[in-house]
Amino acid sequence: MRLLIMGPPGAGKGTQAVRIAARLGIPTISTGEIFRSNITRGTALGLEVKRIIDAGDYVPDDVTEAIVADRLAEPDCANGFLLDGFPRTMHQVEALDRILGASGLNAVLSLEADMEPLVARMLKRAEIENRPDDNETTIRHRMEVYTKATEPLLAHYRAAGLIVAVDGNGTVDEVTDRIAASLDAVKV
Repeated sequence: MRLLIMGPPGAGKGTQAVRIAARLGIPTISTGEIFRSNITRGTALGLEVKRIIDAGDYVPDDVTEAIVADRLAEPDCANGFLLDGFPRTMHQVEALDRILGASGLNAVLSLEADMEPLVARMLKRAEIENRPDDNETTIRHRMEVYTKATEPLLAHYRAAGLIVAVDGNGTVDEVTDRIAASLDAVKV
């Protein structure tokens, strides 16, 4: 199964991606993890990404798209994958469509959650992880940016009939169960 997971900050995308991928026996592909791995290993890509991030800039679409294309060509993706953190722009959506060709995605999981519990969860995480820069104002701003930036992507996937909306409120296990039940209805 070829999947993409989307949802607001704090909705548990990373946690759910790992759980669902394990259930389906497919790899989770996180562009953030790919970037961090390359930076840690000191690869040419990692050095370039580090330079970009250290300058406070976003990694350009063409670099991110090339990384994802390479990763999707690896043998463990032959039976499917779950993308987490890509695509983030319409340019990346179009690139993903080109990369996948006729096979395309089977579904786009859209975790939907109430903002107030997400803000509370992220504030608690910031406290536990000692992240003083994650204050309520910053968190709410990130939520607004996410909503504005992803609406065109969600609209694109909604028009293609790929959105599988899942209630992201509740415990981790409850959300996992809802996602699993929703995916059981997806035609592959």
